[in-house]
Amino acid sequence: MKRSAWSSKLGFVFAAAGSAVGLANIWRFPYEVGNNGGAIFVITYLLCLLAIGFPVFVSEVLIGRTTQSSPAGAFGKLAKSRGWGFLGGITIFTGFIVSAFYSAISGWILGYLVEAVKGNVSSFSSLQEVVAHHTSLMDSAWWGVGFHTLFLIFCWYVLVSGVKGGIERGNKIIMPILYLLLILLVVNGLFLPNSMEGLRFLFSPDWHEVTPVMFLIALGQSFFTLSVGQGTMVTYGSYLKRDDNIVTSCFPVVAMDTLVSLLSAVAVFTIVFSVGMEPKGGSGLIFQTLPMVFSKIPGGYFFGFLFFFLVFLAALTSQISAMEPSIAYLIDRFGWRRSRAVALVTLGVFLLGIPSALSSSVLKDATLWGLNPQELMLFSVSSILIPLGGFFAIALVGWKWGITGALKELHRGASRKLKDSKLFNAYVWICFKYVAPVLITIVFLNALKLF
Repeated sequence: MKRSAWSSKLGFVFAAAGSAVGLANIWRFPYEVGNNGGAIFVITYLLCLLAIGFPVFVSEVLIGRTTQSSPAGAFGKLAKSRGWGFLGGITIFTGFIVSAFYSAISGWILGYLVEAVKGNVSSFSSLQEVVAHHTSLMDSAWWGVGFHTLFLIFCWYVLVSGVKGGIERGNKIIMPILYLLLILLVVNGLFLPNSMEGLRFLFSPDWHEVTPVMFLIALGQSFFTLSVGQGTMVTYGSYLKRDDNIVTSCFPVVAMDTLVSLLSAVAVFTIVFSVGMEPKGGSGLIFQTLPMVFSKIPGGYFFGFLFFFLVFLAALTSQISAMEPSIAYLIDRFGWRRSRAVALVTLGVFLLGIPSALSSSVLKDATLWGLNPQELMLFSVSSILIPLGGFFAIALVGWKWGITGALKELHRGASRKLKDSKLFNAYVWICFKYVAPVLITIVFLNALKLF
């Protein structure tokens, strides 16, 4: 069976950017900035991205392009070991679990998009009303499972259409719309009263805010934001042509992902500061703080709708990328038709995601080690499986395969200037072999609360 491929390098850039851009950018990044000192967190995050995010991202794409295989086959081929193939298989399993709880959360986003259309995120007179409305929605089992189901139907439609006709075409349409919506929100925020206070918070660093905790959170955000450690980038890399330039393919993805994070923070904090609210909204920022803000600003209905439509699109592109490694594995391993593989994976994600969808309603008191179903799945992947997956990939490239072989393959399709750049080659060498493995270990230990 002929392997699927991107129609062009631009197709990869849009698809990989769609994967990377998600709730971590539009939801998590602004509230982490708000909780950790504003501008100083942004600066630390960008430095960490160079040290860990970009190198791990490149290593995973490199593994995929070199082997033209899904993660289980790719790891096994490069290492010439079934054991490493098993480790690659773990990253596929990780992506499958991520898909399940991510779909449940994305269902909430879709539900709030419907609420925005109905005018229910921009008509509050007090924060107590916002909290009460949020609680009433989350307490409904039908609301949680219903939108979890509807969200997966959207994902199924994109995935069953194939790599070129579904994932690539979908991202080429969605990503420009996402940027347009984000720019509209930014422009709106900049013209609101006191918006400059939000910009100062984001871009005028207070060096007294530097703390070890802030550094660890920035390090984790720079690692998790690019969809590494879950088989996605190995799979997407395997759809590249063997002579595609990896560096010029990967850099725009990281730049686009970073730009969305920064623009999202500008949009959120110019609006939040305009109404005199605290930037430390925490994880409730999107569901509680912002609806109160939209209820106070001019055009709140319109901008509330734009915001939740934006987040829905970001969630959709990330979800289809998290499901794709499992689909690619079934096609590669068993020779299944794509429609069959997509149907089975979608059904599996739906069933596994039901406990997460019910974690705020009928299962909110069902806990294991003090965690409800969604919290348990989130802890399992974010604290254990994703850091391990990223570590496996960087260790495979930097130690098992070896820097010499990795650099030789990285140079394939690259410009002569890049091949001869001593600075770039030294950066890749030290990050692949030492810096990224050490920092991933720190992320892993911190996620386990060992610091």
